[in-house]
Amino acid sequence: MPSYDSSRARFRLADRHIAVFAHLLDGETPPEELWESLVELQRIGLVGEEGELAPVLREPLAALADPMVMIQVEITGEHGAVNHGVIVGQEAVISHDGWPGEEESEYVSIEPNTLVWELARKVNLHRTEKPEEGAPEVRVETTMGALDAAFVALEESGADEDETRDRVRKALVEADTGLEEPALGRFLDMVVSLNATWRITTAWDGEHEGQRSTMVRALAAWDCGPLGYWIREQPEEPIMPGQVGPDSALVLVKSNSAAVWEKITDLLPDKEELLVTDE
Repeated sequence: MPSYDSSRARFRLADRHIAVFAHLLDGETPPEELWESLVELQRIGLVGEEGELAPVLREPLAALADPMVMIQVEITGEHGAVNHGVIVGQEAVISHDGWPGEEESEYVSIEPNTLVWELARKVNLHRTEKPEEGAPEVRVETTMGALDAAFVALEESGADEDETRDRVRKALVEADTGLEEPALGRFLDMVVSLNATWRITTAWDGEHEGQRSTMVRALAAWDCGPLGYWIREQPEEPIMPGQVGPDSALVLVKSNSAAVWEKITDLLPDKEELLVTDE
């Protein structure tokens, strides 16, 4: 069920409720399959009997109807994939957070100057130590097929840690014969320590070679708990459907929270990169 918290001006809405708003904003009657969703919104006062929208919806719906920048945050952890995001509008920035196993997301307005903080919060960015100056880059190179085999081994393993490590090691060796020590042991440690993988994708209307075009930037990373953050260089984001297979390269590079923060900041377009029409 949708809900509205007036004390913090936050909403809990599912995609089907957003779809109802989209039809009403266009002056259309929502189709029959959305009638139940419409009734739910009417029960909590966000939509009137004649389809009129409550004034408290002005900022979030204005941002949703005419976004300047769309940001998607997808996190995959123990409970599966969860989607979050941010919509940057002309007059408001709306953040939304999902929850594992629940249909609704929480929508709330945030201050524009807190945007990077908000994205860091969504991926649970926490402080890590910076590497020593001049320290060599640490990389792990294998295949997506080896990763898939390792995840299957993890799912089949029991509670015994040694047994789990043995199963994952065997799966990795069989799937990628070129993965040798010390990279094999390092990748094994990363897989069994993995808290979550995540990616942030930003999209906006920009200009490419003199033509209006959708511009996209993305960042993918692994949060390996005590082993820190690893940036996924390959497969390179954004990934198109069907682009990645078992033989595709998987390249992970050791990073730290300060570097990840800078990479998140770099995902956001500068003002001059946006095609904004002044009215």
